[in-house]
Amino acid sequence: MKRMKAVSVMLAVIILSCSVLAGCSSGNSSNKESSNAPGGSTANSGESAGAIKLDIIETGNNLPTPDKDFIKQAIDKAIQSDLNLTVYASGDDYKNQLNVRLASGNFPDLFQVPDRASLKQFVEQGLLLDLTPYMDKLQPVKDFIGDESLKKTTMDGKVYAVPKAPNIPYNTYWIRKDWLDKLGLQPPATTDEFLNVVKAFADQDPDGNGKKDTLGLTSSKISAFAPIFGAFGVGDPNTFYVKDGKLTNSLYDPAMKDALGYIKKLIDTGAVDPEIMANTGLQHQEKAIKGQAGIIWIDWPNLSKDQFTEQIKKVNPNADWIQLAPPKGPGGQYDGPFDIGGTSGIYAIPKALENNKEKLQKVFDLLNFVSGQEGSMLVQFGISGTHYNLDGDKVVPTELMGKEAGFTWLYQFTGRPEMTYLQTKFAPQTKYIEFANSQPRIQILNGFLTNPDGYNPADAGRFIEEEFVKFIYGKNPLTGYEGFLSTLESSMNFKTYMDASTKQLEELGYGK
Repeated sequence: MKRMKAVSVMLAVIILSCSVLAGCSSGNSSNKESSNAPGGSTANSGESAGAIKLDIIETGNNLPTPDKDFIKQAIDKAIQSDLNLTVYASGDDYKNQLNVRLASGNFPDLFQVPDRASLKQFVEQGLLLDLTPYMDKLQPVKDFIGDESLKKTTMDGKVYAVPKAPNIPYNTYWIRKDWLDKLGLQPPATTDEFLNVVKAFADQDPDGNGKKDTLGLTSSKISAFAPIFGAFGVGDPNTFYVKDGKLTNSLYDPAMKDALGYIKKLIDTGAVDPEIMANTGLQHQEKAIKGQAGIIWIDWPNLSKDQFTEQIKKVNPNADWIQLAPPKGPGGQYDGPFDIGGTSGIYAIPKALENNKEKLQKVFDLLNFVSGQEGSMLVQFGISGTHYNLDGDKVVPTELMGKEAGFTWLYQFTGRPEMTYLQTKFAPQTKYIEFANSQPRIQILNGFLTNPDGYNPADAGRFIEEEFVKFIYGKNPLTGYEGFLSTLESSMNFKTYMDASTKQLEELGYGK
């Protein structure tokens, strides 16, 4: 009883959420009842007599009923299983259901965990199967996601879950080329040129309406300046990376003060969106679409997908947004950071399953299948000849892919080859996808970290942002930067966090 209560308390604090772009699908139904009905009919589901039933739970939406779920049917046929996938559109709902199941000992055979911190909690409770001794049985998974990816789910030298294959970066600066042309300017290539263009867009009436009503730069929060930090060779606030062979946190990087000084110059021009730190959701996107700003830091889907290009042309048919390479500065040229420790999903197997060798092997079969050529194509695009055709190695979608295959991402338990997937699903945006992916990035390591006891990342993050805002808006002089670090260490338990993070990253082989 005490153990079950501990599990219940532990799980009560877990909040799960679905990746924003995990499946590029829409809809709200999760079909929990039909996909989880005990003793339900298996007619037309694709599994054969004697198939092993696998119970899987995760967050998601749009799962069809088993009789219409052609992905389930194909997998069942391929590996002789009877998949029973249950998805929950609400993270809170998922948390509650998982809580009930684990507290009662009714473990799923495979389930999603939200992040590395939650993974640590499960490990400490003794709930997860140590996958390290089984790595030889998961070779197709390792080949698919890469050995380095397993570091994301490694605790004390042991692998406790399978992370999805790596993602790719989406964000860049975008700039109004028609505004540049109107003012006789070239796309800025250096930090000095960037400053001049930001000022010109606010001061020289680039939209030609005779009013001083345009902004040079907009985005949301401190991330608006990601390429600027990169130009000084530092990552966004409180990010870890290896620099000159040494493990570094950006807050302690000597170049951070120089980056903040430059950002203050930008702010002082009056050309930066005065609401940049208050913008939430897609407010910055709305300003760009309405022609209020000439440069924006944003991901490619939210400015180049068809519905947004239509909105832009409706406001101004001559608007010409192009992606902008990061400006070069004294520290190099980096289009912001990219977290190589991050993952869009983690899937774990309960320790209780180690006593059921046959079912455990079937879970391995499932993970290996969706990681192999046949299975990966299936869970990305649907049925060959129905939802897509092959032209050599190129996937050519049929009309049915868009109509019927919007849910296949729910079965991408080990992820997908992100570039080829996006190029297929978003063919008109291919050049933007490739541009964003090709830009140099500072490889940060924060996704590998778990927070030590006594450190509250939300409080620390809020304090860091508040102090950075004071620096860039001139409320506090940069001569007070060391005092800021001292306060952070003394009042936020940040020294404990730094020591724990350094130890974890060194154990994974970074900065040694």
